[in-house]
Amino acid sequence: MTLLIVTTVLWAFSFSLIGVYLAGQVDSVFSVLVRLLLAAAVFLPFLRAKGYRPSTLMLYMAVGALQLGIMYLISFEAYLYLSVSELLLFTVLTPLYITLIYDLLRGRSVRLGYAASALLAVVGAAIIRYDRVSDNFWFGLLLVQLANICFAVGMVGYKRLQETRPMPQHTAFSWFYLGAALVAVVAWFLWGNPNKLPTTSLQWGILLWLGVVASGLGYFMWNYGATQVDAGTLGIMNNMHVPAGLLVNLAIWQQQPHWTSFLIGGAVICASLWVHRRWVIK
Repeated sequence: MTLLIVTTVLWAFSFSLIGVYLAGQVDSVFSVLVRLLLAAAVFLPFLRAKGYRPSTLMLYMAVGALQLGIMYLISFEAYLYLSVSELLLFTVLTPLYITLIYDLLRGRSVRLGYAASALLAVVGAAIIRYDRVSDNFWFGLLLVQLANICFAVGMVGYKRLQETRPMPQHTAFSWFYLGAALVAVVAWFLWGNPNKLPTTSLQWGILLWLGVVASGLGYFMWNYGATQVDAGTLGIMNNMHVPAGLLVNLAIWQQQPHWTSFLIGGAVICASLWVHRRWVIK
């Protein structure tokens, strides 16, 4: 749980940094490429193949390609159509995806208690971020939901691989990031725009931080933490980035939230975690 909380704090900065300094200014595919190449470089020293079946290594690369490579390509594109607050709003269904996909991958029926506690977290996040949306609502919603599904499948897939085909997690993540980086390289050659590269040291610095810290260390801590908790808790924690992201907007960009909805929604998210841990987990 501690790792999930620390990662949530790290990621709270990413939404605003991308939305304010990168979206529309730097080619989104290039941003994804640099971010994932840096993350892969962090774990490259731990790359090991000896003693593992090729199919296992390919599966770890596949979940990395899906959770980060494809998810980033879609979500960075979504920033062109949505404000930061709208993007945060549209991520609130991710906990439901996580709990439902985890049950499907385990070949079991959906556990209603898990789905109900995740839905309560969704309600809390929606209360916080309910606001008037832009004219790009439907297309932005579609993009973010596709990104959320990729993120959920990749996250749950990694959790299942650690349960069924375990390996040291620093080694697992070297293959995880390699798969994600390969997707970004292919995307750059297909769709990259070399005329929209970073032009300021601030933009390069943000990409460096996103690659090494938010992605390289952040996703490692998040997925490591995901293997230590049940799927319901993981889904609920995924929505904690909403109040965290709003607090970052307040502290740095002085964007005031609607305090009544913020406090009520935050209380509902905390209540969903308490209900899940107190009444649902058996």
